[in-house]
Amino acid sequence: MFELAPGRYRNIIRNSWRFSLLGIALLILYIVAVSYNFLWLFGGMPSLKALENPKSEEASEIYTADNQLLGKYYVENRTPIEISQVSPNVTSALLATEDARFIKHSGIDPRSLFRAVSGLLTFKNASSSGGGSTLTQQTAKNLFDTRQEELKGILGHVPIISLVISKTKEWILAVRLERNYTKQEVMMMYLNTVSFGNNTYGIKTAAKTYFAKEPWNLNVEEAALLVGMLKNPTLYNPRLFEDRAKDRRNVVLSQMRKYKFLTNEQFTTYKNKPLKLDFSVENQNTGMAAYFRSVIRDDIKRWINQYNKENEDDLDLYTSGLKIYTTIDSRMQAYAEEAVMANMRDQQKKFYEHWRGRNPWVQKDPRTKKYTEIPGFIESVARRTSRYKQLKAVYGTDEKAIWQDMRKPVKMKVFVYGGRRNEKDTTMSPLDSIKYYKRLLNTGFMSMDPRTGYVKAWVGGINFKHMKFDHVRQSRRQPGSTFKPFVYLTAMDQGFVTPCSQVTDQPTTFAHGEDNNGGPAWTPKNSTGRYSYRSMSLREALGQSINTVSAQLIKRTRAEAVIKYAHDMGIESKDLPENPTLCLGTGDVAVYEMVAAYCAFANGGMRVRPMVISVIKDKNGNVLKQFHPDANQVISANRAYEMLHLMRGAVEEPNGTAQRLRTQYKLLEGGNEIAAKTGTTSNYSDAWFMGMTQHLVSGLWVGGDDRPIHFRTIELGQGGRMAMPAWAMYMQKIYKDPTLTSYRPEPFRKPNDFKIDCGGYHIDSSQRYIPPKVVPEDEEEILQ
Repeated sequence: MFELAPGRYRNIIRNSWRFSLLGIALLILYIVAVSYNFLWLFGGMPSLKALENPKSEEASEIYTADNQLLGKYYVENRTPIEISQVSPNVTSALLATEDARFIKHSGIDPRSLFRAVSGLLTFKNASSSGGGSTLTQQTAKNLFDTRQEELKGILGHVPIISLVISKTKEWILAVRLERNYTKQEVMMMYLNTVSFGNNTYGIKTAAKTYFAKEPWNLNVEEAALLVGMLKNPTLYNPRLFEDRAKDRRNVVLSQMRKYKFLTNEQFTTYKNKPLKLDFSVENQNTGMAAYFRSVIRDDIKRWINQYNKENEDDLDLYTSGLKIYTTIDSRMQAYAEEAVMANMRDQQKKFYEHWRGRNPWVQKDPRTKKYTEIPGFIESVARRTSRYKQLKAVYGTDEKAIWQDMRKPVKMKVFVYGGRRNEKDTTMSPLDSIKYYKRLLNTGFMSMDPRTGYVKAWVGGINFKHMKFDHVRQSRRQPGSTFKPFVYLTAMDQGFVTPCSQVTDQPTTFAHGEDNNGGPAWTPKNSTGRYSYRSMSLREALGQSINTVSAQLIKRTRAEAVIKYAHDMGIESKDLPENPTLCLGTGDVAVYEMVAAYCAFANGGMRVRPMVISVIKDKNGNVLKQFHPDANQVISANRAYEMLHLMRGAVEEPNGTAQRLRTQYKLLEGGNEIAAKTGTTSNYSDAWFMGMTQHLVSGLWVGGDDRPIHFRTIELGQGGRMAMPAWAMYMQKIYKDPTLTSYRPEPFRKPNDFKIDCGGYHIDSSQRYIPPKVVPEDEEEILQ
């Protein structure tokens, strides 16, 4: 038998130690060289500041005034949470599957690394041999991209060497993370940054996306499924590959049994359970107040840009994890969305029936007064679409090829009332889809507290996913008779009339050139086409929306004065015509500014600018900006109360345009008072309703997105029929909610110094103006 000589044995041992020590020394030198980027060979490391404050892209969250999450702005949908907010089932599954020795190692686990290498060399199953990366290493990889171009050195462009250097940097970062943070903090960094597929990052978002739960409510099998997905979120997507995801979940359950987190009996029970998903991906199309969130996004961006300039910061709406608190009330928003959708469903049904067998894009023949279809209407709309422009770029001047493609049927989802999430799968051509959507009526609704300016509800349309244009602030349409209160206000404030004045419903003509009337002589007609020649009070005239009276008033005040008052009250539009037609609401305005302007009537003449955001905080809860109401007195409190009295005529007068609020909807019960105004444009393209109570002002528009699309009769197309029902249903819901105590039914509050001085007229207990008793001459002589 061959034996080593004692001296030779000692030499082998000595050389082995020398090589080991040399290897350790070289490894240390290599790690130091990588850490300090020796001779710029290895590239830089994340800074100490970055290590102490590791950044991940965090979604900014937007909340209601009552602290309900409205939605998020994000690139990666991620919301960090603390360890106390995570179910122990999640942490147990994670430790058992990803890093069973997590508590024992210091960032790098030589035993796990050796086991992983051994498994690869012996071709063992990965799940049994385990992975070489610890949770801390995976966390370092998620938080710090060591392969980014800025951190590459000279050797970073050599394929295999660059990979070794990147892994080395991750080991170094893992050790540094363990020195700076506790085990719980490192674990939560991992759970808050890891991807679960479907643009879902972090355990909180994953729990909501796949199970509609908070992470602390996840049960064992749910936690196992989510942890199992971490190996490959696409491969083990439970929506696409149910059997594969279930098998992977059971592997995790097996690991939990192996490491004593589950008993054998529990494992047997859980592995046989089916997958029960409640899947819903969060995006800008889902959730409450989608139009509102879309519109105010630009407001927030402008504020962030200003903040960054003033504070030399780098806040970003999509990655900085801001907490944005709005003035929206979740209850009132829900009621508004329910009421608006109920009304629009009803109006759409009537619209379809009204136009059965015909297309609704029409124009009236001035000679025959009949409506005829506009030729080429759909084609002209199609030319404005992005699809047409894309085809134009491909086919150039070949119109035949473009229209052939536009008529080619394709699979698509379209909006429908009812159905799953208000949409259905169908097959139709792009041209037919345009025709389909042009047959739909749309709407915009806003509700605001006149005392504070807080916008409480905002519904910008019937479905944000399929129709993203907002009809509250972005859209401007003719307000019709809802503009008349500004005419009445101007006439009273300038002393031409008083609340007790009597006016006659009779023709009023504006000659060519009179008050900037650029066309032929113009004599506005009433909606009925007739004149009663009856004397009536301003309250009756406004309540019945008599056009001739508005014409008489603007003839005295002139349009320029009315525009000034409208702007003072809150109308921001620059498209108000400086001619007599203004008295019938021919200038385009937004629902947003109309509600704001009407608030001054309900707020004692005090104009309060609409507020949509109250507070913005950073991701740590520090207040970055507190917003405050912006108010100023624009008319006297007495004048504002007089205007409320006039507009109550629409509800309380026998022939008022909104009397159904009293008779059908029973909204005046309990001593409640409502001031309102309906609005309808001449061809019924725009239907409006504005309603005011003591502490809530709401308004809405209903119509087709294109003005040629409308009803043909005033019975169907007037504001009192198309728009008012939504306001009434909304207020009914508000009044039935016992938690909304600020908006209980009540009368308007009369100013303390309110007096009536109009020739003996007075106000009785019902707030109606009563003329003095007319005494015959012979009786007067007897009394004397």
